[in-house]
Amino acid sequence: MKTYTTRAGKRYPAGARAGDDGFNFSVFSHHATQVELLLFDHADSPEPFQVIHLDPAVNKSFFAWHVYVETLPAGTWYAWRIDGPDDTEHSGLRFDPGKALLDPHALAVSQAVWERKAACEPGDNSGHCMRSMVLTDDYDWEDDEPLARPQQNAIIYELHVGGFTSHPSSGVAHPGTFDGLIEKIPYLKALGITHVELLPIMAFDEQDVPPDTAALGLENYWGYSTHSFFSPHPGYCVTPEQGTHQREFRDLVKALHRAGIGIILDVVFNHTAEGGEGGPIINFKGLENGVFYHLDAADKRIYRDYTGCGNTVNCNHPIVASFILNCLEYWVREMHVDGFRFDLASAMARGEDGHPLRDAPLIWGIELSEQLAATKLIAEAWDAVGLYQLGNFPGFRWAEWNGRYRDLIRGFVRGDRGLISEVATRISGSPDFYQPQHRLPINSINFVTCHDGFTLHDLFSYETKHNHANGEDNRDGHNENISSNCGVEGDTTDPQILALRRQLAKNTTAILLLSQGVPMLLAGDEVLRSQRGNNNCYCQNNELSWLDWNLCDTHADMLRFVREMIALRHRHPSLMRRRFLSGNPVGERGAPDISWYGSKSEPPNWHDARAQVLGFTLAGVGEQEADLHVLLNMASSPLETLLPPTVGRRWRLAVDTSRESPNDIIPAAAQQPVDQSVISVAARSVVVFEGA
Repeated sequence: MKTYTTRAGKRYPAGARAGDDGFNFSVFSHHATQVELLLFDHADSPEPFQVIHLDPAVNKSFFAWHVYVETLPAGTWYAWRIDGPDDTEHSGLRFDPGKALLDPHALAVSQAVWERKAACEPGDNSGHCMRSMVLTDDYDWEDDEPLARPQQNAIIYELHVGGFTSHPSSGVAHPGTFDGLIEKIPYLKALGITHVELLPIMAFDEQDVPPDTAALGLENYWGYSTHSFFSPHPGYCVTPEQGTHQREFRDLVKALHRAGIGIILDVVFNHTAEGGEGGPIINFKGLENGVFYHLDAADKRIYRDYTGCGNTVNCNHPIVASFILNCLEYWVREMHVDGFRFDLASAMARGEDGHPLRDAPLIWGIELSEQLAATKLIAEAWDAVGLYQLGNFPGFRWAEWNGRYRDLIRGFVRGDRGLISEVATRISGSPDFYQPQHRLPINSINFVTCHDGFTLHDLFSYETKHNHANGEDNRDGHNENISSNCGVEGDTTDPQILALRRQLAKNTTAILLLSQGVPMLLAGDEVLRSQRGNNNCYCQNNELSWLDWNLCDTHADMLRFVREMIALRHRHPSLMRRRFLSGNPVGERGAPDISWYGSKSEPPNWHDARAQVLGFTLAGVGEQEADLHVLLNMASSPLETLLPPTVGRRWRLAVDTSRESPNDIIPAAAQQPVDQSVISVAARSVVVFEGA
């Protein structure tokens, strides 16, 4: 058996990093009494070829254990085995010398022989553990840098790396991988989006699902079960057994940047794959359980659960906060990502006692990091147990998923009455949330659908969720979806219902792209992808979740509509303002930046409990931009109204969602002047004019 000689090593940097003649290993564990480094030939080796025992007198400095392994080649796999006090009730320490642990700073991990059950039960799991690979770094970025695109110009497209190309119709060489996504970049560029927001791509545990769900052969598909925050997910790599994680992800980033598309990562720092008391020991539990997680003060066997996932990361402990901040800076510095969306971000605002902090150190540390100064920061500003911080998330430059925008627009488009006052507020960038704090419209990430909930197609095809395929007796997922089935639950061949559903989908898309703030679309909505009424496909790694690329032909008219609406937004800086609308005169023509109308071309009655009609005229920014006049008629009957007068310009019809394609949206070059001043707006439709 081969063995390698060692020397003391250093506590920094953490993880396994290459030196001049080998690798330095360092891991944190203040209370450990015995530490061993396990070296494996391969990701699936049944046992280590060398076990290196660390001497605390030589290999420990403060809270770090470290060793330098001389002449160790890149490509070697490794894990840690750590012993110490097992006093879960009083101190929260949960050391188990039988468990092989992942390095929290691992850059490339393998799940080739991973068995979650073996990590939950007593005994040695070194033959069934996840392993990390030691890597050298000689990647050629070819002058690539993170994009610095202004946030007000962003159009975000949320997608799942695996599901985007896993369907056989995708036609890519390596379905379900970073490489497969690269092949679809021309599609993304043609669509006109500026940023992709990827569901979690940090390495996660695919086996983390409830037992009844696992019994159906289902797995954790979305990826909100992270265990290795520095490693790309091996399941999205073509050759993970060769440790190509970094290279494959970097190739994706570089290719997106060449196409002018930024990349935002959905990150999960609120909980980990280790779950609660009965969950597996993967890394943090076996290193410093009481530091990394929120534990009950009276009985530290109990994990405080503010996430609904079994545990909550103790984000504002100094060691944990440093770990998270270093991780984010690594993904920007070494992987060139352009932003992060933080899942259940309000859990990160909780102090070590679990109570919300007004000035959470981690959140402010992220905001004030010089290395993250140009990085987009997006918070899901709530957690699972009622801490709701929409419009009040700590910090100033953090953008927020605007859940109120989602709910209001859903209700308005399905025909709910009396919403026009708040709809106008949401369309204006939610100044009620952000203006009093001297924040901006770009703090609002506007969306109507996302991975969690109904797709756009299903939003107007189902009134109730249909999640039985998940194995949880339809208990999972949201019960209130603010949806409409348009008269029939699910599939139908009724042409009138199908036409109405399509029209409502176009209305939703149009309103989203006509709103101040930053719009986010869900991948597949542009071709009316359906999940057959399942609003929680977290475990469905199959055709229920995958994007069927045949839909690009089946629903070519919807795809065209979305592309043209994005193009319309791009040519109108007035839709992408950094400052809030005032209603005051602007520019040389002295027109108000926005004027509001009701159903009769007069100012709206904001307090009308029956109102379903809202119109507005948006002045162009500068003389070169056309004005916009928008009419939103969500009532079940048509209306006639007057076009507002223009000076030196003529209105041209740009959008009418009641018309058949291609007349539902007309490119600027093909638009014709409208001669009449009285216009008809069909029931449940959106009409847009451009003044040129």
